[in-house]
Amino acid sequence: MSAKSRVVLVVEDSDDCAATLEIALDGHPGFVVRVTATAEDALQVLENQDIGAVITDLHLPVMDGIEFVSRVRRNARFAHLPLLVISGDADPDTPRRAHLAGASAYFAKPYSPGAVRQKLEELIDGR
Repeated sequence: MSAKSRVVLVVEDSDDCAATLEIALDGHPGFVVRVTATAEDALQVLENQDIGAVITDLHLPVMDGIEFVSRVRRNARFAHLPLLVISGDADPDTPRRAHLAGASAYFAKPYSPGAVRQKLEELIDGR
């Protein structure tokens, strides 16, 4: 790993969606993917591991993605952590709510895994 962590935490309760992101990111040299199915598990991972970026779905069991992003952003340690939100939510206000919560980027399902990977590269590398 370089000075900036290339570990990407994927928070997704759908195995198929998580697998799609894993495949897209594993194809990039240097990215290491870690998957959790709940926001609660993701918060534990963030506290205990060096994470370079987070990709989260919005519709998660117990704590939703908006609340998760808000909680992460309230911690000064994660103020600059890239947080990408992916959602199939049909509400046209969802992207705005995600950005207000602190998301760095928003992708609507269906999305381009390549576009997600490119955005991650930009955010992690500071381009």
